[in-house]
Amino acid sequence: MSVNPDRPPEISPDELAEQEALYTPFTQAVRELVDATIRTTVDPDTIRAAQAEIEAVTARLRERQIDGALGAHFGHGRARQPWGNTVVGVRNPVAPPVRPQPAGDRLGEVHAEVVLGAAYEGPPGLVHGGVSSLLLDQMLGNAAAAARKPGMTAYLNLTYKQPTPLGRLRLEAWVERSEGHKTWARGHVVGPDGPTVEAEGLFVLPRWARELLAQRGATEVPPTFE
Repeated sequence: MSVNPDRPPEISPDELAEQEALYTPFTQAVRELVDATIRTTVDPDTIRAAQAEIEAVTARLRERQIDGALGAHFGHGRARQPWGNTVVGVRNPVAPPVRPQPAGDRLGEVHAEVVLGAAYEGPPGLVHGGVSSLLLDQMLGNAAAAARKPGMTAYLNLTYKQPTPLGRLRLEAWVERSEGHKTWARGHVVGPDGPTVEAEGLFVLPRWARELLAQRGATEVPPTFE
């Protein structure tokens, strides 16, 4: 999560598209490697050879890298690109990834389809409860942002109604109400047999962001937090 009030470096829409086209398949290849690492049954010699190859590739990539986390690395206009985000990040192989989209008639409603494989397992064959919490935190935050009432998570309460199976799932979230710099949102994970996890949370626009908006004028779009 980046909480830097400064705007990220600007790049053109064409440059943004080129970066996304470059890193999306690259990151997916690493996701496939993670899945293969978990599920492979090859012989020990193949494992050792693969380890040496992976270590060599990692060394090549570390020849040039930024310091620290990626954060909101660059943007276009007012849009920030949280490509290091652990849920939606284009450059983060830990991210499933989730792609929230506007939906429905409810205020700030968003939805997403996601496929969770072996890397997200908790109990055998089931999604780890912490992963469900992670996904819903992101979705509720995106709903608040979609309603132009973004904020950072102040609290998140979850109810686990039934086990969540690995595989294809639907994520839904919407804003219930907002008061000033506070926004309340709800959402759930939906499996083959209906909702598995429900969440409700409060999102608060931090003081530094409110002060920044006051300086720039009321027409400025509030910053989002991914």
